[in-house]
Amino acid sequence: MFRLMVLMLFFAGILLLVILNPSLTYAHKTTHNHFTVFHNNALDPIFLTQLDQANELLKSSEFYNPELRLDVCLNDGSGYPDMIRVLRGRAFAWGFYDKVVMQGNASYKNNEVELNGYRWNLTQLLAHEMIHCLQFDKLGLWKSKPVASIPNWKWEGYAEYISRKSVDNQDLLKNIELLNASDKNNWEVLLSDNTISPRVYYEGWILVQFCMDIQKMSYEKLLSDTTGRQIVEKEMLDWYGKQK
Repeated sequence: MFRLMVLMLFFAGILLLVILNPSLTYAHKTTHNHFTVFHNNALDPIFLTQLDQANELLKSSEFYNPELRLDVCLNDGSGYPDMIRVLRGRAFAWGFYDKVVMQGNASYKNNEVELNGYRWNLTQLLAHEMIHCLQFDKLGLWKSKPVASIPNWKWEGYAEYISRKSVDNQDLLKNIELLNASDKNNWEVLLSDNTISPRVYYEGWILVQFCMDIQKMSYEKLLSDTTGRQIVEKEMLDWYGKQK
């Protein structure tokens, strides 16, 4: 039993070493501003522009840290995204600690990531996952998900709120109307650029938008607020009814 425990700890240590050092599984790395991009194939210059655009979105977050350096791991042949998939599950991408790991199939020319027939705007996906890194950077391990019991609508909703800050997504009334018009049986909400936001994320997004844009709450205040989701939803719908 002791030998087994030692062996398990050894393999856990090796796994942690690889997770923290993506360069062990990639052929190349490229440094761009405060990003380090790990890749196997030649890096498309368009992607560096999309990184910069994602970073511009981050600047609207109160958690933005211009000194934070992030690793971005591409899904272009390395075993690293597969390893993260085994540990965390299948997703368009994962953001944790100081790393963004792409898992879907990226089209840099179209600024999209495809997974299971669904498409996510690539720049906004990068920003979404980077927000999770900012949350961890600001709050620390013990006050971040999954360790802390933060409601998912506040955690993922904030990542969507910041990453979707474009001209088409600024109007809360229109965002609510789009949700109301979407098929409640569908997993996704189709956006104006024909990419998607997962429905549960979209619902969190508009709740966070209501709390921050209409009720003028900071994100830290929202995290500490104990008002239940159902009450926030009712307040938002009451506000929406008055606007109509």
